[in-house]
Amino acid sequence: MAAALVLGSCHGLTAAESILAPGAKLVKLAGDFKFTEGPTCDAQGNVFFTDQPNDRILKWSVDGKLSTFKQPAGRANGMFFDARGNLIACADEKNEMWSIAPDGKVTVLFSRYQNRLLNGPNDVWVHPDGSLYFSDPFYKRPWWKHDKSEQDGEHVYRASADGATITRVTTDLKQPNGIIGTPDGKRLFVADIGARKTYSFDIQADGTLANKKLFCELGSDGMTLDSEGNVYLTGRGVSVFDKNGQKIEQIDVPESWTANVSFGGKDRKTLFITASKSLYAIELRVKSANAAK
Repeated sequence: MAAALVLGSCHGLTAAESILAPGAKLVKLAGDFKFTEGPTCDAQGNVFFTDQPNDRILKWSVDGKLSTFKQPAGRANGMFFDARGNLIACADEKNEMWSIAPDGKVTVLFSRYQNRLLNGPNDVWVHPDGSLYFSDPFYKRPWWKHDKSEQDGEHVYRASADGATITRVTTDLKQPNGIIGTPDGKRLFVADIGARKTYSFDIQADGTLANKKLFCELGSDGMTLDSEGNVYLTGRGVSVFDKNGQKIEQIDVPESWTANVSFGGKDRKTLFITASKSLYAIELRVKSANAAK
């Protein structure tokens, strides 16, 4: 990162309490994208992210090199690695969920719920048991031929580990978007960006959700968790909330929109930020809660 552009500001806790590494500054790693999204980290710490309008998945390696992993890429949006090293991608070109093997081979997992086309899977988290939780808002895409939803609303779903069974697990959200779960598989956070709120749910033994609670009065495009239970929300920069829903840090990003965040790097202490036309990073004191094993 030495040759990258350093910029931006952060404010929140005192230096002794901050989630930031001492002296950390926001760094612009790469630019000239059309719209970046979906960052996620593999078992080695490499970060994969999407440039959705340009229909490609890119890789930022642990040694600081940028390359194209897959193009075309199904207009991939949110992504998350499963325990076997497959890249699970919300491929909304055809409203599908993909599993992409390390060699780039694609398996289409599903695209429908109750025989009706999904709105467009947007963000996804892989549960420790291999099942998927994903948000399904309706954002009309220029590459779609349809302009109306086949579903009766915008919801969150759970797909079984084999993709054979899909269950709707929320019915009362306005426009769910960012989604992340705790590493023990017991709690799920969902950002209702349409209502400008983020909620937490308890994940039951059968995979259903219970005990919906308001986590904070802020929605989010994407999100991640750190090892201390702090939740990172995006939109206008990165807003960090502690496990009780109290805001503890703000990371300003000099772009019109901050779409998503993920930890990466060899020690999982680098926060990677996809924001409009660029990829940014900042070094933290804490590490990822959901680092790939």
